[in-house]
Amino acid sequence: MLLHGAVSSGLGRAHIFMAQPHYQEQFKEVLGSSAWPGTLNVDLESESLDPYRKLRVASGLEEGIEVVGLKPIRIMGFEREGKSFGGATAFLASISVDSITWDRCALLIPDLTRHTKTAEIISNKFLREGLPCNDGDEVWVRIDRFL
Repeated sequence: MLLHGAVSSGLGRAHIFMAQPHYQEQFKEVLGSSAWPGTLNVDLESESLDPYRKLRVASGLEEGIEVVGLKPIRIMGFEREGKSFGGATAFLASISVDSITWDRCALLIPDLTRHTKTAEIISNKFLREGLPCNDGDEVWVRIDRFL
């Protein structure tokens, strides 16, 4: 499954959640190491909206037919000091700015997200510097269907 879109700025709040030790321990299992405390937002092109919707179905956020072989990874939520931190679903992936060189990452769909056209990408490095990319740059995200 291949998604295509443009890098965009988010609200700048992902780091609050991404930095939580409870999440980081789970991200180590997904990525093989801790995740950079933030996400890279990708505003998806129209041709990528149907495949992204299938990921949302696999995450339990929408009704529909699940894709055979797609392997969602559950990120469990938690509560700390009376504050609730919701769960999410991750999908192993790779990201590229040129469709030639690919970096390991995961697409993360938080349970409480309002994004239906924006993919959130996590990685063990700061992707804006590591790829590199800026707002408006095109990127491709390739979902690894089988673990």
